[in-house]
Amino acid sequence: MSAWTSGIPVVGQNAERSRLVTARDIQLFTDLSGDYNPLHYDEEVAAATSFGGIVVQGGVGSAILNAVVAEDLPGPGSVFLELNLRFAAPIRPGDVITGFAEVTSVRMDKPITALTVRVTRDDGIVALAGTAVCYTFALPRSGALLPDATGA
Repeated sequence: MSAWTSGIPVVGQNAERSRLVTARDIQLFTDLSGDYNPLHYDEEVAAATSFGGIVVQGGVGSAILNAVVAEDLPGPGSVFLELNLRFAAPIRPGDVITGFAEVTSVRMDKPITALTVRVTRDDGIVALAGTAVCYTFALPRSGALLPDATGA
C-alpha cells in the first residue's frame, strides 16, 4: 500500500487553498488555545499598536497550511514533522488567505516530503512564509464518516 494516495509527489508540484478569515475564527482559536491577547479582542488596544487594529492569532493564519498538507499535497495521511514559519504581516478578520505549498524534495526510502510554504492575504501581501517537512502515513481504507467542510 502506497503512502501517497495521489502518487509520489514531484519537486515543483504545488497546491493551494483559500478561505475567508472571520472574527469567529478568533473565538474558536481562543476556545482551543486559551489565547486572550487583547490584540485579538480589544479594538482600542490593538489600534494603539503598529498593527493599527485587531489581528487574528498566528495559529489561525497558519492553520490553512494544515489543510493544504493534509488534503492536497502531499495529501491524506500527512502530518508535519517540522514547520518553520516567519510571520511577516498581520491577518485580520475579513481577509481572504491562501495557503500554498510547493515540493522541494522527496525521499524515496520513506514517505517524507519537504515543502516551501506560505500564506498570502487577498491584497497580495505574504503574511507567513517558511518551510515544512511532512511524513505521509499509508492509510487503511476506512468506513468512518469524516466531518464535512462545516465541521458537522
